[in-house]
Amino acid sequence: MENNKTNQIVSPHPMKSKLKIAIIADPELPVPPILYGGIERVIFMLVQGYCTLGHEVSLFAHSDSLTNAKLFPYVGRKSTNKTDVLKNMLLINRELYKNQYDIVHNFGRLVYLFPQLPFKLPKLMSYQREPTVSSITGAMRYAKQNSLAFTGCSEYISQQITPYAPSSAIFNGVDLDFYHFQEKVDQDAPLVFLGRIEPIKGTHTAIEVAIQTEKKLIIAGNVPEEHQHYFDEAIKPRLNEQVKYIGAVNDAKKNDLLGSALAFLMPIEWNEPFGIVMAEALACGTPVIGFNRGSVAEIVINGRNGFKCDDVNEMIKYVKKIGEVSRYEVRKDAEKRFSAEVIIQEYLSLYSNLINKHG
Repeated sequence: MENNKTNQIVSPHPMKSKLKIAIIADPELPVPPILYGGIERVIFMLVQGYCTLGHEVSLFAHSDSLTNAKLFPYVGRKSTNKTDVLKNMLLINRELYKNQYDIVHNFGRLVYLFPQLPFKLPKLMSYQREPTVSSITGAMRYAKQNSLAFTGCSEYISQQITPYAPSSAIFNGVDLDFYHFQEKVDQDAPLVFLGRIEPIKGTHTAIEVAIQTEKKLIIAGNVPEEHQHYFDEAIKPRLNEQVKYIGAVNDAKKNDLLGSALAFLMPIEWNEPFGIVMAEALACGTPVIGFNRGSVAEIVINGRNGFKCDDVNEMIKYVKKIGEVSRYEVRKDAEKRFSAEVIIQEYLSLYSNLINKHG
């Protein structure tokens, strides 16, 4: 799979001029997040876009969320706590029973939708992680016919759902007005690694690539408490004038960091469902060099917006060839596939299809 999603979502019916949409987030982080929280950024992008288009939106999210939608703040703050989940489920479904919505779109736990499964209210569940098949098949058993559908943030995720339920792939997107296009950078510009500092993200590999290519590397991201030993043993001893760690960064700093990079490195050791930071880098015109796992196969197009590779030696080779990639073409690809406008219209088209099934 080289570049494009196989599921093209086209609505055969005209969309209602104004929809009443319920959006469900997980409770841990506000929408938008202060530092990290990829899906919360996507939710914020969608909600703000829908409101701008005149749709009526209700958002179920962390109480510190800042939104143009009508906010229903959670009481429970942990998705892993059964009592918190129950409290949040009651909040969501009390509102859904009380007022008539055209569609409910869930980015949180699937269980939040269970009280609505027997009813015709169109329900969309979006997965940003590996799906649990037993949860999907269980939901489909109780769902009113044609009332429940799914999306994955990549074909890699969506195709795991398709054997059991209707599913489409819709990428995560970014606000291109925020990410500033940097058409040119110096050849001695640094490589960048941005993400959680833990083994599966491959921070240690990024350091090795920088050393072997004699390039500077800037590492940014939070160190999870459970991976402090990894940072202390595998990362910290290798920091110097060439390899720098700057900690967690806010949106403004991230924009500057990605835009000024020679390339963004994605040396993942797991099957990344999407990796929104790749779209953010592309929006700045910065090519991505990533290991060919998970969604990287779909997001990275060899020679057009970066390179995908299988090991550290290939990554080193492509760092040396990165000047062959046009930063202008990188940005154009981001506009075509990952812009807020594109992603918003894909979701609205899918909403329309689901709503029309229940006419």
